[in-house]
Amino acid sequence: MRPQSIGRVLGTGLRVAGRIAGQRMATAMASSPSPPPSPSPSASVAPAVAEQRSANASHRPARPAAGGLRRGASGLLRPFRRVGGIVWLEVTGSFFLLFALAFARALWSIGASWSHAEDRPRFLFVFALMAVFFYLGVSSFWRARKR
Repeated sequence: MRPQSIGRVLGTGLRVAGRIAGQRMATAMASSPSPPPSPSPSASVAPAVAEQRSANASHRPARPAAGGLRRGASGLLRPFRRVGGIVWLEVTGSFFLLFALAFARALWSIGASWSHAEDRPRFLFVFALMAVFFYLGVSSFWRARKR
């Protein structure tokens, strides 16, 4: 994958993530019901009770705001998690293919001595390592493409 296309993928992913986050925030704001009206102290309530209620209301923890913030952040970061997963698979696939290339180079240098019986186990071991790393690299890119 060329560097230009990686930047293009990341830019497209960021635009899509921003658009999705904006849409989700708009639907969350539109679908959230308005808070119920706060009860006002009536004349039948003693002034001391009304004062205590207002004091308790000012010391309440901000749980609804924290929950909304958590939901908003998770909705905003969800597309980035997807794009980040794809980039992670591509990076790990690149490293696996680099190791496969290094083992292929070693295999090439050992291949000249294939006819010697003492080098055959080493040749087969390096070939097996190259095959495993090649499989892991290709499968990582395949999984990234499927996402």
